[in-house]
Amino acid sequence: MSKFELKLPQMGESVAEATLTTWLKEVGDTIEMDEAVFEIATDKVDSEVPSEVEGVLLEKRFNVDDVIKVGEVVAVIQTEGEVEEAAESSQIETVKETKVEEPAVVLEKQMTEVKETVTASTPDFSKSQRFYSPLVKNIAKEEGVSMDELEAIVGTGKEGRVTKNDIKAYLESRSSNGKTAVETTTAPEKVEPKPSPVEAPKTVKEKPQPAPVSVGEGDEIIPLTRMGKLIAQHMVDSVSTSAHVQSFVEVDVTNVVNWRNKVKKAFEEREGEKLTFTPIFMEAVAMALKKYPMMNISLDGDKVIKKKNINLGMAAALPDGNLIVPVIKNADQLNLVGMAKTVNDLANRSRNNQLKPDEIKEGTYTVTNVGSFGSVFGTPIINQPQVGILALGAIRKIPSVIETDQGEYIGIRSKMFLSHSYDHRVVNGALGGMFVKTVADYLEAWDINREI
Repeated sequence: MSKFELKLPQMGESVAEATLTTWLKEVGDTIEMDEAVFEIATDKVDSEVPSEVEGVLLEKRFNVDDVIKVGEVVAVIQTEGEVEEAAESSQIETVKETKVEEPAVVLEKQMTEVKETVTASTPDFSKSQRFYSPLVKNIAKEEGVSMDELEAIVGTGKEGRVTKNDIKAYLESRSSNGKTAVETTTAPEKVEPKPSPVEAPKTVKEKPQPAPVSVGEGDEIIPLTRMGKLIAQHMVDSVSTSAHVQSFVEVDVTNVVNWRNKVKKAFEEREGEKLTFTPIFMEAVAMALKKYPMMNISLDGDKVIKKKNINLGMAAALPDGNLIVPVIKNADQLNLVGMAKTVNDLANRSRNNQLKPDEIKEGTYTVTNVGSFGSVFGTPIINQPQVGILALGAIRKIPSVIETDQGEYIGIRSKMFLSHSYDHRVVNGALGGMFVKTVADYLEAWDINREI
């Protein structure tokens, strides 16, 4: 017999950890292949994690509400053959003994690491009210910069923020001077009579503090859900990271509306799927990304990562009001029938909380349909680490000037707004505007006689 370590799978490109919400199996339970063992949650999705083998659950490494990093062993499963009750009991006792011994082993290892170097610990950013960009956090973790050291670094960025150059300069100083670098950095804070550099982040700490909220008689207090807290933090981080700029284009989709009305019944009878507007818009976005590949990028420090595949995120509303973003992989390679089937499948499984972790990762650009709630247009927040997001406004019938070879006249047309938010650090106004205009041109040139 052998033991199999069930690890936390990769949840998404920007997700490094998840919260364990429920154990679906107990120690000693038999597990079938692909049977769910536990449930986890991130800011993007709640998901079940299935077993890759058949066997008996021997050990649970984490408790409910524990935060687990991607790749960590969550459970140990005994494999190969049936397990008799006696052996099973013995194995469970062994697990219990292991659980008693394991913390001591871990503690001993941690103490050894502390003796070897003070900087080996991973910074706990949750204890700091100072903002650190994802890049700075990664550098701090990789280089073993402690939280005390990080807090003492003088930030030269906006509002005293620590930039990549600041932390790299500190690392160079530390490597050349050893522990003296830490002493040199922290000493001025204690002896300088004038405002020390450390006072800059104090302003940052005070600024984001919300104003006190009074609770009156009869007011209902509703705690934020775990997912709500994670989404809120994700949105704040995105606004703090990217320089958001918006471009708006009004597009005449009369041909699209008339064509869909003409073919939707036959399409549903033939394919067993409803033909909504979403796959049509997704096709237009995929074609525009193919024309402007510099919208299909991510920014990593001072490097631009140009993505090979066009993977479209599709923001979907959940029954509880939260949002989730399943991803249509290689969207530019799908025909309209394939796009419609994929869109419907992901939307249905999103609402039923049945998405798999692989289906919400590796997105390169996101589309959100604010028009489904009646909004004419919106200013969506970029889904990091992407650099653009397109909001689809409501389709409305409005009087419009129509230009023809015979002259101009007023007619009723179906129109909508496209709202494009993009990261102005790497996407200038020309590219951002041309991209959304290309989407509009594609929709306005829709062939009313197109076969499907």
